[in-house]
Amino acid sequence: MAVAVEQAQRSTKTRGEAVAGILAAISISHLLNDTIQSLIPSIYPILKTSFALTFSQIGLIALTLQLTASLLQPLVGMYTDRRPMPYSLVGGMAFSLIGMLLLSIAGTLGTILVAAGLVGIGSSIFHPESSRVARMASGGRHGLAQSVFQVGGNLGSSLGPLLAAFVVVPHGQGSLAWCAVLAVVAMVLLLQVGHWSAHHRPAASHRASKSAWEPRAGLSRGRVIGALLVLAVLIFSKYFYLASLSSYYTFYLISRFGVSVPSAQLHLFVFLGAVAAGTILGGPIGDRIGPKWVIWGSILGVFPFTFALPFANLFWTGALTVLIGLILASAFSAILVYAQELVPGRVGTIGGIFFGFAFGMGGLGAAALGRLADATSIEYVYRICAYLPLIGLLTAFLPDLDQPATAHAPAAPGR
Repeated sequence: MAVAVEQAQRSTKTRGEAVAGILAAISISHLLNDTIQSLIPSIYPILKTSFALTFSQIGLIALTLQLTASLLQPLVGMYTDRRPMPYSLVGGMAFSLIGMLLLSIAGTLGTILVAAGLVGIGSSIFHPESSRVARMASGGRHGLAQSVFQVGGNLGSSLGPLLAAFVVVPHGQGSLAWCAVLAVVAMVLLLQVGHWSAHHRPAASHRASKSAWEPRAGLSRGRVIGALLVLAVLIFSKYFYLASLSSYYTFYLISRFGVSVPSAQLHLFVFLGAVAAGTILGGPIGDRIGPKWVIWGSILGVFPFTFALPFANLFWTGALTVLIGLILASAFSAILVYAQELVPGRVGTIGGIFFGFAFGMGGLGAAALGRLADATSIEYVYRICAYLPLIGLLTAFLPDLDQPATAHAPAAPGR
């Protein structure tokens, strides 16, 4: 009897270590994917000078990258809910590999747009399935798993400016080909993730995927659809504001304070590092107090800092953007977990819709703010965007799910 118990405990420990390994692998893959994706905005100052681009043309590159990274995601999510494709992650990363190689030799704006589009397609294939794998490997702690997954992506986003500052600026556009090695490493990891996913996908998800979607128990379809629309507007608020920083923060620092391009990219790295740190906080806190409270604090709570930013000197600009990154970044994991709870059994579809919408809003925001900067000034952009977090007041219209902390939820068999 004691031997049987010991063997069962050892087996459980082994499964737990395997699941933790998969969660780590998918988070590292997210890091590599988003490092590649963030490298493109990081070299905007270089492209602007080399190709004599306007802010509107920079916005067009950002729009191409983000729209291709968003439009396919809901379709990928819905398709893989019905027909699982665990090895699609490797294929998606191949698009990013080709895009980076093409960008390293691009000589015209059109070629840059095609390269950005390929990287975006790779990202659109990656996110829905990888988000599903993170939930499968969560052991019931969905918020924590999404945060671990998201923090990989945010860390990757913060590394893009460093690669731009220390690799692309000194060695030129051709050095972007060296960064394509990141995609190869990710493909090796994702091959192992795909193998695990193919053997551990719950059978219940197949049955659920063949039927019409059902709302969370106790909520009508109309109530769920209304809540999803509120979450979409909150995503708009978050990612429109983030677009002003991820795409134009370097230009803002150069224009207002006269800093060098490498210095501006280091400031961007610090901001994106704060975003990564904020991401890892949102999920575990949401597991304990509920995702709705995290959404409240993250979206609306950042307003005092966005309001003060346009009036700050260089030191306080850096300090305020760190606070903005920490607070605002905690929202997405909470929004995603909340949405998945609203529509059980549709993890891929919800992941695809919300990742896709987030990227789409980032792209539209970059394009719209680029035109606004051309028509006015880059400083004016930040004065206007300061009020976007007030949209967080709409959180009041979200229903209270009244769910227990998922940290205590039992793990599904075989995970």
